[in-house]
Amino acid sequence: MNTLSYKTRSVRKEDVQRRWFIVDAEGQVLGRMASRIATVLRGKHRPEYTPHVDTGEYVIVINCEKVKLTGTKDLDKIYQSYSGYPGGLKELTANQVRDRKPERIIEQAVKGMLPKNKLGNAMIHKLWVYKGPDHPHAAQKPEPLI
Repeated sequence: MNTLSYKTRSVRKEDVQRRWFIVDAEGQVLGRMASRIATVLRGKHRPEYTPHVDTGEYVIVINCEKVKLTGTKDLDKIYQSYSGYPGGLKELTANQVRDRKPERIIEQAVKGMLPKNKLGNAMIHKLWVYKGPDHPHAAQKPEPLI
């Protein structure tokens, strides 16, 4: 019996070649953009994707304050943080978060779509979110993603 032996190759973290991508968030819907970014951060868009290795790319997001929320989420969506003390629950609407720190909207949306383990923590560190069109990563020659 002649059987061909095909082996699935697992990529080692030393062999991963990472690229840089840039996303302009102006006018894009938050959830759709965040799911595409999370896929690229995980590396699931690559043919050599390996679940236990961080095979993802770097992603730069610009114009984060101009991301679009559909429906009435600007007023209805609540971001909560808890200090750990009694009475320490803080709640902000999406509009309030956009005024104070607009990067947090995209960071939290993408982080919620990544694995909740050490690998997910490493993946979120490859996300760079900036307010406005300028970023300090021109030397990496980022390619447009969306």
